[in-house]
Amino acid sequence: MSAVVTVSTLVMSVAAYAAPTTIITTPVAATQVRYGTIKVDGLTIAYREAGDPRSPKLVLLHGWPSSSHQYRDLIPALAGRFHVIAPDYQGFGNSAHPDPATYHYSFDAISVTVEKFLAAKGFDHYGLFVQDYGGPVGFRIVGRNPKALDWLIIQNTNAYENGLSPAWDGFRKALWVNRTAATEAPLAGFNTLDAIKNTVYLGGSSHPELIAPESYETDAASVAGPKNLRIQLDLFYDYRNNVALYPTWQKFLRDKQPKTLIFWGQHDPFFTPEGGESYLKDLPKAEFYRLNAGHFATEDNLPFIASHILSFYDAHVKPKK
Repeated sequence: MSAVVTVSTLVMSVAAYAAPTTIITTPVAATQVRYGTIKVDGLTIAYREAGDPRSPKLVLLHGWPSSSHQYRDLIPALAGRFHVIAPDYQGFGNSAHPDPATYHYSFDAISVTVEKFLAAKGFDHYGLFVQDYGGPVGFRIVGRNPKALDWLIIQNTNAYENGLSPAWDGFRKALWVNRTAATEAPLAGFNTLDAIKNTVYLGGSSHPELIAPESYETDAASVAGPKNLRIQLDLFYDYRNNVALYPTWQKFLRDKQPKTLIFWGQHDPFFTPEGGESYLKDLPKAEFYRLNAGHFATEDNLPFIASHILSFYDAHVKPKK
């Protein structure tokens, strides 16, 4: 006897297993990362944000050649205690990449945009995590508005001459002396997938198996193409102005003595261990951790860094009852 399935039989069968008619919209937990954009000076600035807005505020400023993607794992690790935000600078990540033929890329310009971004998001005072390019951006912002800084976290961002490794020779001895196509050419190689993967991310890492391929692949895609390469070379050239400001930033730290936590990857191809130690001359009370890590220590040292941020805040920053 053969079975004949009619259309009506099939509809009844499907209906018997259909979900209830109630459609559930799940709530968004405060610790979930939210993604947004806002306009600042006519530029679209992308950001990641998590945590209760009533919690203490913490700003994460990224390095080269990354974006807020750098903090994709650190943000949820901290969002239970802090209102965390991490913007993409113009020319990076999902923020606007205005044409460098008509827009002047500089650390001054980035810092002004980020400062206005933070004001627009209601971050009038905060803890500040700075890594690599995050230092030149963040030090400019709090230098203009010292009252905004509640406490400071430093991870491989340089403010001392002895912190520049030999990797900077092509910048200091060639590009910054005379910017030409010839002095730019060797430095363009830093923005390739091979260099970003093997030098910036895996270089110096004690746990390369923990570094997700999408980290260096995302960064390489963000800086790919002639326009994006021009943006990065413009900032490579402008970095000379950061070095000129080192004495100013050192004085700021020495005079203000912010409560400071330092994580320093000892095998960073760009910033020497001596550069990390130099902070202790100006911040003798800083809590300092020397990590067996490279440039992006949050990639393979995340649990240690996150837990020590929380404990440092509780011990040294949290208001006493």
